[in-house]
Order: sequence, then structure tokens, then C-alpha cells
Amino acid sequence: MLIAASSLIPAAEPADRTATILGPGYVICDGGMIAEVGSGPPPGPPDIELRTGYLLPGLVDLQVNGYFGIELGDADPAGWADVAHRLPCTGTTAFLPTFITSPVDDLVAALRGTASFARDLRGPVTADDGAPGIPGGARVLGVHLEGPFIAASRRGAHNQDWIIPPDEATIGRLLAAGAGLVRVVTLAPEIDGGMAAIKQLTDAGVLVSVGHSDATAAQVAAAATAGARMVTHLFNGQRPLHHREPGVVGQALIDTRLVSGLIADMHHVVGPVAALAFRAAPRRIALVTDAAASAGMAQGRFELGGEPIELANEDGAPPARVDGTLAGSALRMDAAIANMVRAGVGLPDAVAAATRIPADLIGRADLGRIARGAAADLVWLTDDLTTAATWVAGRQVHGPSLG
Repeated sequence: MLIAASSLIPAAEPADRTATILGPGYVICDGGMIAEVGSGPPPGPPDIELRTGYLLPGLVDLQVNGYFGIELGDADPAGWADVAHRLPCTGTTAFLPTFITSPVDDLVAALRGTASFARDLRGPVTADDGAPGIPGGARVLGVHLEGPFIAASRRGAHNQDWIIPPDEATIGRLLAAGAGLVRVVTLAPEIDGGMAAIKQLTDAGVLVSVGHSDATAAQVAAAATAGARMVTHLFNGQRPLHHREPGVVGQALIDTRLVSGLIADMHHVVGPVAALAFRAAPRRIALVTDAAASAGMAQGRFELGGEPIELANEDGAPPARVDGTLAGSALRMDAAIANMVRAGVGLPDAVAAATRIPADLIGRADLGRIARGAAADLVWLTDDLTTAATWVAGRQVHGPSLG
């Protein structure tokens, strides 16, 4: 399949001369992979010609609590399949379902239940060749555990009664229950057992993210030395930047070992501050939705972490607990890109933050870029940066038939 586009944004490595094409280009897909990418006119008659908008890699979201009325931590296989089938309408082609703080026994049960079917959702998502995956669905990359090893003082919407310090046995139970599905764990490094937990998780191949934390800058730096490589939803649920104590935020921005997730709904973090993060930490910001079950739905009541939340309106404002605490978001990944562009971030940089940067962070160099040998996960955004069509493994899974 040969796709010609009026504007191609490959989101490749900065050293690649095609990294920031913002003009005509083409992509050749074969067998679910990208066989060739180039600038200028295509080498032959295209199968699909996109004369407006932008062609970019499929979007990669590392923090999805739920969507379309479904909370993933409590969903059955049909619920997971529904979310995976519908996420491509937002431009997302790969995501990390996220379970927030719950009683450990409940998390173990959720991970065991997920492991019984989700392994079949993680492989290449192809057309009809029998390969594992949900045909027509976004790729499931594993599970992100956001808690329960967090700081009570920075818990946000997490239930304080379920927060515990980490220990080797509990971490072992969670990893065993997930049977290899646990890819990211958000924790507070300053709590008792935090640094040992980082080493244990890192040794097990799990990406550790500093979050819901009251750590000092020095403690965050020590966490990075121990193996942490991410900060969860920068500015939210963490010790803020202060001119005498940089806190989690300050260390996240200056420490080149750390990539920070950012909820760019313009409510969790306002535009000028979000743009400041891009300037202070170039190529180290990963856009995330932190979407709750209310995302993609009309206003109403839903659940997050087994407790009620309410989406009061449909203007992009996030859902909240009854006490007004923000509880996840109603954000789309394509909207996150558009919001950052409106905040002054260049389109190629905003696209990289939603594609290559999160993919690289979790060790998936086959995702998040339009490059030879990468998966043929693509999204066509309109001129106003909303999703018009989406392909997963070279198969169109959203939008009007284009060829």
C-alpha cells in the first residue's frame, strides 16, 4: 500500500533527515510494516492520496484508566476489546491500561484476570492472518500500575486507606499475578521501601515512574540513579517547583534521565506552563490522557479506582470526585496535540511527544515513528488536528474507506 500525503510528520529520531518533514511525502506499507518512507512525490500512483491535513505515526498513550464508560481495572474481555476497538477514533493506536491504587488483593485479582486474556491483545494487530491481537483495535502494551506505593499527602483522587509502603513480597505478588504484563509502576521514592522497590522493579524489567510523590529534588535524583526513568503527570500530584527546593517538578525538568508524562487538557496544566515544560525539557515530554471511564462520554457519573467520579460538562474539563478533586481526564490524544500547538509548541515536537517519545520510553522502537521497519500504525489528522482516519498494522481501522 502506497500512501501519499500533502504533509508528513515521521517523528523519527532528531538525527534523521526525515525527522521533521512538514511537507509532501509518502509511505509504503507491506505486511503490516513500513517498507519505505520518503519526501516529495511518491515513486508511483498512490493507493491513497491525502491532499489535506497531516499523516503521522499512530499515537501512543501510556496512561489510560478507562474510556467510553469502561474502567479497565474492572473490565472483562469484552470491555477491553470495546475500548481497544474505539480508541483509534482518537488517533491512539497503542496504549497502557492503568490501574490506580486499590487493595493489593484487588490489584492481584485484576492482574490475574487481565493476564488470562490480555496476552492475546498485546501482539501485532493484523488483519485476518491469525496473529494475536484484537483485529481492528489499538495495541495493548501491558499494564501501568499507578499506586498503591504512593505518598498519602500527594494522593489526589487515590483512596488513602489503600495506600501502602512497598515491600519485596508484595511487589513479587503483583508481578507474578501480571505474568509479564506490568510495564510501568508509579510510586513515591521517598516513602519507606521506595528506593528498594525501584531496584526490584527495574531489575524485573519494569519502568518505574515517580508520581504522587512529595519527594525533594535530591530524592528524585536518587530515584533516577536507582533506575527510575519517568515522572507521572508532571505538575499534578507531586511536590511543586520552589526556588529553594526544586521538588519533583524541578528535578523532572532538569534531569535528562527522566521523561515526564503531561496531561495536556489545559485544565490539569494550563497552556503557558505546559509549553514551559516543552522548552525546559526538550524531547523529554510524553503526552498522556490519564483518561477515566468518562472519556468519550456525555456528562454523568462513572467510576475510577472503584469509587465514583462525575463528569459535569463536555467542554474538556476533567471528571472529579465529590469533593472536587480532579480524577483522571476526558482528554483525547489528538486533542492533546492540538492543545499544545495552540499553546505555542511546534507541531513536530507535539507529535513526537505523542508518538516516538512514549514508545521509546517503554522500549518499543517499532512504534511511534514512520520509519522503515516500524509498524505501519498511522493516523491522518485534519487541518484542525482531529483524527480523520487511522491504520493499525497497515489496516484501516477508523474513518471513511480510503482504499
